[in-house]
Amino acid sequence: MRRDPQRPERPPEPPRPPFLPSCSPCSPAAPGEAEGAELQLTPPVWIFGYGSLVWRPGFEFTSRKVGFIRGYSRRFWQGDTFHRGSERMPGRVVTLLEDGGACTWGVAYEVRGEQIAASLQYLNMREAVLGGYDTKLVKFHPQEKDAEEPILALVYIATPQNPSYLGPASEEDIAAQIIVSSGCAGHNIEYLLRLADFMRYFCPQAEDKHLFSIEEALISILPCLYCTEESLEETASDPQKSKS
Repeated sequence: MRRDPQRPERPPEPPRPPFLPSCSPCSPAAPGEAEGAELQLTPPVWIFGYGSLVWRPGFEFTSRKVGFIRGYSRRFWQGDTFHRGSERMPGRVVTLLEDGGACTWGVAYEVRGEQIAASLQYLNMREAVLGGYDTKLVKFHPQEKDAEEPILALVYIATPQNPSYLGPASEEDIAAQIIVSSGCAGHNIEYLLRLADFMRYFCPQAEDKHLFSIEEALISILPCLYCTEESLEETASDPQKSKS
């Protein structure tokens, strides 16, 4: 069962260029990429987002580009007890898993001048402090047909060492967890569907089996929840039904 992609509203991403470069076959990410405190950033700075940053960066930027990075797979393996979940019911958000044969699509934001310090300060709070993310510099390949060399971009990645990391689970179990989780930024369902919409509308030829499998699992579960809730409401309004 698939969700109808023709929804009435689309997230405010940039228009899709007419050309989608192939990221297959994918080669592993270049070795020796800087991490953490060793990062050396020179203006302008590019920041790659592959989760909620694709539709809600939260900082000022000069330009943005849709594209992909090689050598990583996107996975709903990071726990979230703040933005899309709580301590009682942690949500699931995406992180990156090193995978030499994969590509992850997202949006890269260019920041210049005063935007650099402001955006990094904001992201260090939004991603690194609250979410437990590490930072890396990766090669970002823009989607545009006339793009030349890859762009070096900063990316935040959750690792198994951080306390919020949940790790792998089946798509059905991840969907079930997403359905019952919400945080200060909204419901976890919104997070999943917005990310799926981004891939569907702006990277239509790209594959993300993990993402769309979770979306399908969620859609298959929702009708069951609605039926259960309706049954409970009917029982509450007419106790005699529970005795029959």
